[in-house]
Amino acid sequence: MSDLWTVWWVWIVAALVLTIIEVFIPAFVFLGLAVGALVVGLGLGFGLLGAIGVTVPMLLMLFAVASVIAALALRAIIGVRRGQVKHWDRDINE
Repeated sequence: MSDLWTVWWVWIVAALVLTIIEVFIPAFVFLGLAVGALVVGLGLGFGLLGAIGVTVPMLLMLFAVASVIAALALRAIIGVRRGQVKHWDRDINE
């Protein structure tokens, strides 16, 4: 099972699945995870990560770091703008 984590196309498929989930549940969380999976998949696919002999925990750490950086970048680019105020028209208890 741990050999599956080191196959490049598994990470690319995971990125595609997370992107599809993002389409149906728009929260920008899944898109950040998809970018992280894409970074790991491309790194493995082009042999950049295989050349240095990464282990599964290192791949998961790279995935986590890339996902957080992508989520923060997406939040800065697409997210809530400064000065944007949410106006409530009615109370939810009415």
